[in-house]
Amino acid sequence: MSKSIKHLAVGTLAAFFIYCLLGFLLLPGIALHLINSQLEQRVSVPSRLDSLEFNPFSLELSLGRLHIGETDDPLLSFEHLSANLQINSLWRDALQLESLTVQEANLNLVLQEAGTLNLTQVLIAPENKPPSDSDNPDARLFAVRIERLALLKSQLDFQDRRPATPVQANFDAINLEVLQFSTVAQEHAQMSLLVAGPSDSELHLQASLGLVPLTSAGTIEMDAVPLSPFWPYLHDLMDLRLRSGNLTANADYQIALSDKMEVTLDNASATLCAVDLATATGDALVKLPFLQLNNTSFNLSERSARVGSIRSRELEAWISRTEGGTLNWQAVMPKQDQSSPDENTQPKDKSAWHIKLPEVQLRDYHLYLSDQQPETPVSLELSSLNLDVTGFDSVSVEPFALDMNTTVTGEGHVTARGQAQLNPASVDLKVEVENIDLRLAQAYLNPLMRIELREGYLAGTANVAFAAVDPPSLSVTADATIADLHILDAIENRDLLKWDHLQLDKIAYGNNSLSIDQASLVQPYARIIINQDLSTNLANLLVDRPEKTQDPGMPMGLRIGGVNIDKGAVNFADFSLQPNVVLSIEELTGRLGTLDNQNKIPAELSLSGQVDRYAPVTVDGSLTPFDPLNSLDVTASFKDIELTTLSPYARKFAGYRIRKGRLNLDLHYRIEAGELNASNEVLLSDLQLGERVESATAVDLPIRLAVALLKDAQGNINITLPVQGNLNNPEFNIMPVIWSSFGNLLSRAATAPFRFIANLVGGDNDDDISHVRFAAGSAKLDNQAQQRLDSLGSALLDRPALRLEIEGMSSPITDGPLVAQQRLEREYVRRWQAALEQRQGPRSDQQSETTVPEQEKTELLEAIYLTRLGQTIPEEWTRLEPQARTERMRLAVLETWQGSDALLRRLAQKRNASIKAYLVESAGLAPSRVQLLDVGINATAENAEVLTALHLGID
Repeated sequence: MSKSIKHLAVGTLAAFFIYCLLGFLLLPGIALHLINSQLEQRVSVPSRLDSLEFNPFSLELSLGRLHIGETDDPLLSFEHLSANLQINSLWRDALQLESLTVQEANLNLVLQEAGTLNLTQVLIAPENKPPSDSDNPDARLFAVRIERLALLKSQLDFQDRRPATPVQANFDAINLEVLQFSTVAQEHAQMSLLVAGPSDSELHLQASLGLVPLTSAGTIEMDAVPLSPFWPYLHDLMDLRLRSGNLTANADYQIALSDKMEVTLDNASATLCAVDLATATGDALVKLPFLQLNNTSFNLSERSARVGSIRSRELEAWISRTEGGTLNWQAVMPKQDQSSPDENTQPKDKSAWHIKLPEVQLRDYHLYLSDQQPETPVSLELSSLNLDVTGFDSVSVEPFALDMNTTVTGEGHVTARGQAQLNPASVDLKVEVENIDLRLAQAYLNPLMRIELREGYLAGTANVAFAAVDPPSLSVTADATIADLHILDAIENRDLLKWDHLQLDKIAYGNNSLSIDQASLVQPYARIIINQDLSTNLANLLVDRPEKTQDPGMPMGLRIGGVNIDKGAVNFADFSLQPNVVLSIEELTGRLGTLDNQNKIPAELSLSGQVDRYAPVTVDGSLTPFDPLNSLDVTASFKDIELTTLSPYARKFAGYRIRKGRLNLDLHYRIEAGELNASNEVLLSDLQLGERVESATAVDLPIRLAVALLKDAQGNINITLPVQGNLNNPEFNIMPVIWSSFGNLLSRAATAPFRFIANLVGGDNDDDISHVRFAAGSAKLDNQAQQRLDSLGSALLDRPALRLEIEGMSSPITDGPLVAQQRLEREYVRRWQAALEQRQGPRSDQQSETTVPEQEKTELLEAIYLTRLGQTIPEEWTRLEPQARTERMRLAVLETWQGSDALLRRLAQKRNASIKAYLVESAGLAPSRVQLLDVGINATAENAEVLTALHLGID
């Protein structure tokens, strides 16, 4: 071997030894020392790299256990880092590594309240900061290429202390592999990431990665990621407590950061499971078992999102209104900043997001609605709630379809189908409701009326159209039925209003106007009560409320094409009387014509029914229902009403009980421009009063006599009570006028019965037939007396209940002289007939046919004087002229008879007999209906006539 070869070999061996010494020992030791020294200078917490190894032949670098931070709580650490440098990095303009692997790295990343990272706080900045590449916009990243970059079995502990409740998440078993990693422009790497998150969740990423510019595209998958670690971010915005919930999602994404950020998602899907939200106090708000978004795409730069379909089921939500009127959801929603922000700080207008929802399908939702504001809280459940939305597009002018159905509180059903649009905002729905329990409205009626809604169900269909224009437009067309309504008087706990069903056809609402083509009531029932204090049940049911002072605005137009009533009933009770009055109208059937508060055309009215089951009632005519004082023409007929029903009224006002009888009423009321012209035709059949009862309000009149006077031959009482007046006069009240007219009629009948009778038979109101006039000393009826008796007899024939009582009268002053003269003439005849019989024997001639000669009367007068006076003729009379002497005897005899009660009574009795005979024989009265009273002899005379009194009685 030559010497030169030896020198070359020795030199090569020496160089190899030195290279090995430098590569394996000196350079790693120096590098380790420099690294630890820099760590001490640049990091404010204990930091150390345990080992550094370098293989100068394979160019492999190995770092062993880096630790930054406290021993038991390091900020950053790894167990091993290995890098394999490629030799071609020496002549290429890039650092090229065959591989870079980090094993068991641990990072404790904390974002402080101020927004700074814990790692930046432990780094010590150099005194003279060298200019960074970021300060030079033209600077480029150092060129690095790594064939394989791997992060294995690593862990990230993340904490964000900015929210009120810090966010803390631990990511275990992070495994990252990047192939063809490069910082060179337009070069892309392939990346694979698998992260094990909290609660066995996983994140898997397969993507390409470019750093210059920063771009990435690939697929990301998340499996059962719990929401609770990240919930504090939302909790600061909404005061909600998340009790459970997780998210599973996957998407194809693209990210590009150049002049602006571009983010797109395609084929994305997401599933929320087992979400349970509650208020801060623990009250349940939402439970969502399942919500899925499928075939979703998203473009940030175009501000568009498309969700191919949304599927959700079995959500439960609790919505309540507090006593203060706020919703429970309002308390958890973000608070709005009420301050006026500076114009310079307000965000600039941005184009609206374009959101498409081709299909939304919600199934079996359950909403619990509660209203605590009423005195009695209201609870409502919407179960089996299904909602479909089809074709939603936030910027399209085309409508999207809606389809909803739900069950209300277990029995009712609501269905809504139609379409809506956002530009302009409008909705057009067909709504169907069935079996909605109206008792849900009870709590809202309590502040208005003291009633109990015992039962009632709403059903119907409606077309609802709403447009958010200026002013907003709402129109509704519908048909509705309210069935089995039952309302109680909550004060007395008695039925107030009921019906089998109410049908409303062709309801139309719009432009502040409501019209109903026809309303049909089947078997309605209402109760009207007058209480003991004369108040009514309807008035007592109204709750007193303070009057509102604000302008009510334009009244709503109302039109009802017609109201049909079938088999209705009204129960009337008057508890102000003892015993109580109870009157019922049944089988009430008929129709009321068009009701229109914008038109004063009268509505036709036709009703029929029965009072107390058997008495027919009819009502016909027309009226302007919203202004009855403008025009009304109504006739009402009540037939065969049992008067015993009205007996309490007779007790109160007349002081008698009604034993039996029937009532017919024919009423005709006409109103034109407030002027009332009414006629009340009353027919009482077979009226019989019972026993008298005490009543402080009864009229002080002979009621029985008045009733008998009013009765005709058939036992009926026909009364006509006209009423007139101006109803616009606040002092005019129709009922007092009617009662006053009726009371006046009774008063006239009872206090002046004969004048009343004379009026009934067509006589003059001033014609008084309560007596018969007789000429002095006479019992003969003259023509005038006979005419009066004819009128009286005719009236009595028509009033069989009346009895005439005759009280014959005579007057000592007027009748006495004539009665005495008549007695003297009779005595002449008697004595003359006796004398004739002695001379000629008995005669068959009647006494009235005997005429006493004048020359015989003087002799007979002396005998009468001696017998009548029982004394002789005075002696002084014997010296008188014969004619004077005879006159003295005649006057003396007449004087003895002139004051005779017997003669006066006999004349009065004859007068009685004359009147009765005429009434029986000429007027046709039954003898039993003419009763002779004991006569009187002290009557006064008028115009030389003596009045014989007549009286009316009742059987």
